[in-house]
Amino acid sequence: QVQLVESGGGLVQAGGSLRLSCAASGSSSRVNVMGWYRQAPGKQRESVATFTSGGNTNYADSVKGRFTISRDNAKKTIYLQMNSLKREDTAVYYCNAILYGHGIHCWGEGTLVTVSS
Repeated sequence: QVQLVESGGGLVQAGGSLRLSCAASGSSSRVNVMGWYRQAPGKQRESVATFTSGGNTNYADSVKGRFTISRDNAKKTIYLQMNSLKREDTAVYYCNAILYGHGIHCWGEGTLVTVSS
């Protein structure tokens, strides 16, 4: 079992910044890659920023240049620095981990980010 716990969401004005954190615990040695997804009201969950197994990063076009994903391997934690936030960034942000072997996906419970105008 791998548990993912997100933190750092909240209410912020447009143009502001937030930093999300996601800590993995349990059988965290089974984690291959991690990343961030989000789901806005009435929309499907989408990838925001992810690590590849080679350590590279992928970003959604809508967040490139504004969001930065990073990680602290020793703490088994990833972060999402979100700058120049827009109203359309309002969503529940989920941490995701893909496990070695069968590629099982694990999800955190999500943290709400609300951007006001």
